[in-house]
Amino acid sequence: MPEQWPKGALIVLGASEEMIPLYQEARRRGIPTIAVDMRLDAPAFPFADAVLDVSTRDTDAIADALGDVRPAGIVGGASDAALASWRALGLRYGTTYVYPERALTAGDKAAFHSIAASCGITGYGWTASDNPEEVIAQAARLRFPLVVKPADGSGSKGVTRITRPEDLHAAVAYARSYSASHTVIAEEFVTGRPLAIEVFMRDGRALLTCIKDKEFIGESFVVRRLSTAQLASETRNQLGATTERLCRALGIDNGPANFDVVLGDDGQERVIEANARLGGDGVPRLLAAAYGVDVVRALIALALGEPFGDHLQPTRAAHAALELLGSPLDEEGELVAWEGVAAARALPGITAVETYAKPGDLVRPHDQSGHKIGLLVAAGPSPADAGAALDKVSTLLRPLIRPARETQ
Repeated sequence: MPEQWPKGALIVLGASEEMIPLYQEARRRGIPTIAVDMRLDAPAFPFADAVLDVSTRDTDAIADALGDVRPAGIVGGASDAALASWRALGLRYGTTYVYPERALTAGDKAAFHSIAASCGITGYGWTASDNPEEVIAQAARLRFPLVVKPADGSGSKGVTRITRPEDLHAAVAYARSYSASHTVIAEEFVTGRPLAIEVFMRDGRALLTCIKDKEFIGESFVVRRLSTAQLASETRNQLGATTERLCRALGIDNGPANFDVVLGDDGQERVIEANARLGGDGVPRLLAAAYGVDVVRALIALALGEPFGDHLQPTRAAHAALELLGSPLDEEGELVAWEGVAAARALPGITAVETYAKPGDLVRPHDQSGHKIGLLVAAGPSPADAGAALDKVSTLLRPLIRPARETQ
């Protein structure tokens, strides 16, 4: 820890690769940053002016280490772990923006079901408990297939889709291993069109709404591709009204949120989950490519108590698509090299090529969001154009990975 923290700093809770744009934007504006993350090798640390290597969940440890620091603001990004600290530290330091208390409810998937019901959103069968035997017994009475997951989880960690009661014990044990509260939720699998909806609120209204189609890796719930969705205006308005209503119910009058939604064949939307924060998996890059908006700038302006609406005004109307890159292996390996990076960046329509892993790094199977090793973003006048650019760049850029067993 430094002997003296930078004055007038922005405290950034988290330093994963998803957070790097926050540090870059603060540096562009000449605002010093203090990065908080317990990982000594956190990817965003090199972009920060000072580093505090403690858990973002440990509010008291953060405050004790900072001492007499009076920050200009506090901000979090695409991580649920820091949300309670974001609020607590905002209250402690009296920052202009304080993360809303009700928004913390979004991190409890069981509680969110009740909020969705109170907003008149069509529901489906579910049960949750911190007692594994209880959740198994109740889940066996639901309509299969089921999705079993940690009630307080994120990033597709600990999630299993099962088709028979005999698989409940293993699925519940797996979900509990990823739950800080050891609480598991089992939900009836909802069929339909999977969507992700990004919202940025101002004064209780949605200033920005982006609806995206989601494609997954195989039968998993790990996102492979996101693309701006083509929908009838009536459906788009319906989904926009639903998410705006949910934001107000969660106390999000100003700031970002995102929702996982399934649009059923009956035209009804089922809201699966909510995240009261910026979307992860490179979503800010996709929004910039499609609309020319900058949600990162807007979030930092909000954290500093500044007007932020101008950063969310569209300056273009393109279609965009994003592909997440992961290891092609189903076992751990070592990244040897990236092939085709320069060619990928030079391809028409490609707006972003990001590689998070470097040669020599350990890479894991792409079975959860946190195991991605890069991303690609493309934009074009139509969904077909954006998709075609992604398909082409995927043939140029690839990671060379040596299985870990071959290095032993």
